[in-house]
Amino acid sequence: MSNRSFEMYEYRQVLVRMRQGDSDRQIAAVRLMGRSKAAKLRRVARERGWLEAEHPLPDDTALAEVLGERETHPGPSSQVEPHRERILAWKRAGITGTTIHQALVREHGFSGSYSAIRRFLQANEPIPLKATVRLDFAPAEAAQVDFGAGPRLLDTDTGELRKTWVFVMTLCFSRHQYAELIWRQDVATWLACHRHAFEWFNGVPKRVIIDNAKCAILLAHRRDPEVQRAYAECAEGYGFKIDACPPREPQLKGRVEAGVKYLKQAFLALREFRSLPDANAQLRQWLLAEAGNRLHGTTRAQPLALFESVEKALLARLPDVPPELAIWAKLKVHRDAHVQFERAYYSVPFRLLGQTLWLKATPAVVRLYQAHQLVATHVRQHRPGARSTVADHMPPNALAYAMRDPQWCLTQANAVGPQCQALIERLFADQVLEHLRAAQGVIRLGEKYGAPRLEAACQRALSFDTPRYRSVKTILEKGLDQQPDAVAAFDTLAESYTGGARFLRDSAELLSH
Repeated sequence: MSNRSFEMYEYRQVLVRMRQGDSDRQIAAVRLMGRSKAAKLRRVARERGWLEAEHPLPDDTALAEVLGERETHPGPSSQVEPHRERILAWKRAGITGTTIHQALVREHGFSGSYSAIRRFLQANEPIPLKATVRLDFAPAEAAQVDFGAGPRLLDTDTGELRKTWVFVMTLCFSRHQYAELIWRQDVATWLACHRHAFEWFNGVPKRVIIDNAKCAILLAHRRDPEVQRAYAECAEGYGFKIDACPPREPQLKGRVEAGVKYLKQAFLALREFRSLPDANAQLRQWLLAEAGNRLHGTTRAQPLALFESVEKALLARLPDVPPELAIWAKLKVHRDAHVQFERAYYSVPFRLLGQTLWLKATPAVVRLYQAHQLVATHVRQHRPGARSTVADHMPPNALAYAMRDPQWCLTQANAVGPQCQALIERLFADQVLEHLRAAQGVIRLGEKYGAPRLEAACQRALSFDTPRYRSVKTILEKGLDQQPDAVAAFDTLAESYTGGARFLRDSAELLSH
């Protein structure tokens, strides 16, 4: 009792008891002041004449002048005190407490803890308090949105433990809230959570106060923030205004931050979850039961009751047709006339190579725009590496090669004739080279020279066992297909020769060597 500090009014109470004749023991018995301290005060009071009934008691100012401010009782000497000036100079230079502690240990043999440094800095350079005003909101005027870290949960698709986040939207008037555990903080999830929250409240507030998360704000700025195009469309579709907090001023959305903290402490702390759907099912039940029916510390009302009785009817109606929630992205067209979005590829007309396009993606459809003009539409691909290609988007040479596959070549060769088909089959039978372009070239020769000549040229090339594109082309260019069959003429001459030449061989035998 004797070591605590006393206010001036407490000294006055003791002086009154002394003037009434109470002893120091009696004053201590009623726990007004310890005996030793009362004895010191009595000595001072006698010297000043404060115990004489004919004199008025001094006021608080006079008592403070004599007794001084509250007494302090120094504790044990601090290890930090010898380094006072050095620490304060470092702090004024902007050096953090942890760095100061490390430097003292490394360079000055300091053996104290970091906590001692922190307490010293707080005592000698306390953080100045900024005056603030509590923001008041009318019913249905605003909601605040924030993310918080969630528990690690089992992903039933991969069998792995994954980190989660919790999305929270709190109505500023009633403090009724919506919350949802999610895997990621991307644009699609952000938009979907807003839709779920508005459906949960069965209405839309006039504005939504948000932080500067990248899924909502491209460029954070105090006066001119740049909003994600997809989020701007969501706000337009539902009829709310986006109110982005200035950078580094999270207190402007303190209601939702308090809601996130409350959710972590009251819901996530001591619960077990089998999966993400199980966690969200428990979370929805908790929001309607415990969180919604608690007595809120500020409003002194139950959030759910206040929402149902006042705020719900004032929210804007949900649109009859829910707005299309789409992701927008600016993408550059690659050399293969495709753009890449979320590890999938979508074709565009080849004339747009190197240009930057807008991509609009819904869960089912992907659309690509050049400025405001639609240039391509695709079914959304969700498998990494998947390609969606429209044949008309490809350049003619690439399209011809892609469309004129081996089966096409065999069909065209069959229409020319059996010799042409046989030559194409020989090309594709090669075990080393891929002869698709050669086969396409042979078929194309028919467009210039006609099918009969191509068939004859293929026959001549096969007879000389040279089933190659260059052989067929040379035969046609030199008109050899229109000459008599030299091989057959040679064999006829050999058969009609009666001289029995000693070294005469037929053509087949000669050509086989």
